[in-house]
Amino acid sequence: MAETGYIEEPKRFAPKDPPKLNPPRDEPIRVEDLAKCDGTDSSYPTYVAIMGTVFDVSSNTAYSPKNPYNVFAGRDASRALAQSSLKPEDCRPEWQDLPEKEKGVLKDWYTFFSKRYNIVGKVQL
Repeated sequence: MAETGYIEEPKRFAPKDPPKLNPPRDEPIRVEDLAKCDGTDSSYPTYVAIMGTVFDVSSNTAYSPKNPYNVFAGRDASRALAQSSLKPEDCRPEWQDLPEKEKGVLKDWYTFFSKRYNIVGKVQL
């Protein structure tokens, strides 16, 4: 850590071709509206939420139906990401009770997503 208090972020999170991202938005997105953004209806974008922050992953076909990461689409997948799980039952927002190691994995996923996808809102409970 430098004297300024700045910690350089690990390079592994930086995409090879960084996308031009919009400024983050904090629009409230209801859980039932988030669920509509699961990639099954082309009139809706595809969203994944992590720790309550909603990312627009529409540009990545891995989150579309019949693809591996579609399990995360349309929901807050925090617990599943922290546990490196593709099980639908693990795709839920509760993560605060996880061990520190898994919380670290989740924070890494958050950083990974924030470097690649627009933040479009916050899950409204």
